[in-house]
Amino acid sequence: MLRSGLITPYRGVRYHLKEYSTHAPENYQELFNLRHASLRNVIERAFGVLKKRFPIISTGTESHFSVGTLTKIVLACCILHNYLMGADPDEQILREVDQELWNNESQTEDIYSTEKDNEDARLGASIRNEIAKRMWQGYIQPRQ
Repeated sequence: MLRSGLITPYRGVRYHLKEYSTHAPENYQELFNLRHASLRNVIERAFGVLKKRFPIISTGTESHFSVGTLTKIVLACCILHNYLMGADPDEQILREVDQELWNNESQTEDIYSTEKDNEDARLGASIRNEIAKRMWQGYIQPRQ
């Protein structure tokens, strides 16, 4: 749900990366959604790689660890992964995760919820519009 602390993509506007493979963004909303989808893809890829390499991260929905401990586990896994990629890279894990993301992109659940008409949702919309318009200005200025 759109909130001031959780900025969601624009509804009813192209979102998935495949939709932009043949057509560039045509307005600030499409550019925002493209960049949002790109960032989401990077985050999903990073966690996908960590989950494949370190099963402790994907041990189910009910964790036996506190949030603080989970945070430390994820950070330690990131450090170990980066070390391993430098010492003995395993490109197969990256390829597997990329393939899974590619196959699942069109099957991702709808991330939108019905927006409640409240002040925080309006503030979130205002923040998103400001970010999107600034992105658009930076995107079109080099072309002019």
